[in-house]
Amino acid sequence: MRHVIDQAAAWQRSGTRFAIATVVRTWGSSPHGPGASMLVSEGGRVVGSVSAGCVEAEVCAIAEDVLAGAAPVLERWGIGDEDAFAVGLTCGGTIEVLVREVGANVPLGRIAADVEAGVPVALVTPVDGRGCLVVGRGGVSGSLGDPSTDRAAALAAEGMLARGANGLVAGGDGAIDGAACAPERELLVQSFASRPRLLIFGAAEVARPLADVGATLGYRVTVCDARPAFVTDERFPRADDVVAERPDRWFRAHEDLVDAATAVCVLSHDPRFDVPVLALALRSRAGYVGAMGSRRTHEDRMARLRTAGATDAELARLRSPIGLDLGGHGPEETAVSILAEIVAVRRGGTALPLTLRTGPVHAT
Repeated sequence: MRHVIDQAAAWQRSGTRFAIATVVRTWGSSPHGPGASMLVSEGGRVVGSVSAGCVEAEVCAIAEDVLAGAAPVLERWGIGDEDAFAVGLTCGGTIEVLVREVGANVPLGRIAADVEAGVPVALVTPVDGRGCLVVGRGGVSGSLGDPSTDRAAALAAEGMLARGANGLVAGGDGAIDGAACAPERELLVQSFASRPRLLIFGAAEVARPLADVGATLGYRVTVCDARPAFVTDERFPRADDVVAERPDRWFRAHEDLVDAATAVCVLSHDPRFDVPVLALALRSRAGYVGAMGSRRTHEDRMARLRTAGATDAELARLRSPIGLDLGGHGPEETAVSILAEIVAVRRGGTALPLTLRTGPVHAT
């Protein structure tokens, strides 16, 4: 969603009219979950996706009607065996998409700025298109028409933002703790959280493609190494932060930034640097902690970490040797194996070939 909200804010600043289509509900297997969005400008430019190509042409046609003055549209697409070649989802699932024009009243600039600053923020827009509400650490701005609806919507948005959730809520359904809200108005809540962090300690050769691909996947990338000659903007042009510092010192100073979406990769091969930062990372909230090295290096590292006070539960979190067994060679393919493991851990994937699994390809 980051590139979508940035483009929407840019179009709004330039005065370009556009519609936004957002997945609000899914059933069965679907390419994208609630919150996935696609922009369609008045000039026909498209940014983002709601179905990985299955129904985008149909969505564009609806967006053109909305930009021509039609009311917001809530449309549902699915597919069955009997209409396999009709417009629909070839994956067999069903999605519901809201298409509406976004006007100047929606503070997209604030939302984009909050996301860039790492501040979680939620946008609440009614399906009927009347009004909007922005909820975040900076408070609540905007209105949906009356104070009781605004209070209910703010409660709903706060709860969903805490979970990073997106979707529709309705008055009196328990999703907003029974607060007063007009029951005929369904509200779309879109949560915009900060980018997940990829912390790379050790500017080894594999760190270069790891930083590049991590940035492509939407991570905020930090590369840290105690050797100034190895951490330069020229070596890591796509990293957000390139730091010459002892990894453990940097981690201790920035531990408040580490959360369950953070991935820590230790690539230094030097116990003087990797053991202290790993000891901190394994005690932190980081959702993924991995370290590079051979089996022998791993056993030595585990002994050193135990000596440093790491518990069995903490050591069980360590992904070492780092990455999935893809049979790859070289820095680039090694980086792919590392990021594949990070994605599998973060998303709850099995890391098995899909041909060995049964059931839906996409999680519901």
